[in-house]
Amino acid sequence: MRGEDLARELDISLRTLYRDIASLQAQGAPIDGEPGLGYVLRPGFTLPPLMFTEDEVEALMLGSHWVAENGDPRLAQAAMDVMAKIAAVSPPDRRAQFDNPSLLVVTRSNNLTAMAPIRDAIRRERKLAIDYRDAGSAATQRTIWPFAVGFFDEARIVVAWCELRQDYRHFRIDRIASLLETDARYPKRRAVMLKDWQKLMGIGPR
Repeated sequence: MRGEDLARELDISLRTLYRDIASLQAQGAPIDGEPGLGYVLRPGFTLPPLMFTEDEVEALMLGSHWVAENGDPRLAQAAMDVMAKIAAVSPPDRRAQFDNPSLLVVTRSNNLTAMAPIRDAIRRERKLAIDYRDAGSAATQRTIWPFAVGFFDEARIVVAWCELRQDYRHFRIDRIASLLETDARYPKRRAVMLKDWQKLMGIGPR
């Protein structure tokens, strides 16, 4: 395969690809080729087995299935992709646990279409303009600075600074009627806001 094609598929730069290929070759991976020509991985080479215990496999599976059942579609797909990658390089006796899990998640949350754009806004530290309805169905328009999402049994909550209330607030995602990510980056760093909120709530590292 051409280096350009590999880099595009892996979503990395060509320079990073060349560096990683050289690192793999130095570790003994039978990769033939060079920059400008392309690469071939000779048959018979496999990644070393990932040595997970039975409890570790069950923890991974339970976590991934929980995310698949309770996350937005993008997050759910990502969880299953991770499990597929780990299962593919696990020893045969561990792979059976991936195919036939003994711990199951049987609940699923609804109205999660807003979660993916909220996660995007958190990563980019962007303000969100939302139309929100409270428990009494009163509608308000808010500009919030989202910095975390909480997963509870009955609801998913976005934790944010609310410009209207000038304070930290918690918004149920299923009560957000509409949202729009703005071009404005909020003035505080997400990590700083998270620590401030944790201190205010009395949670987090002591």
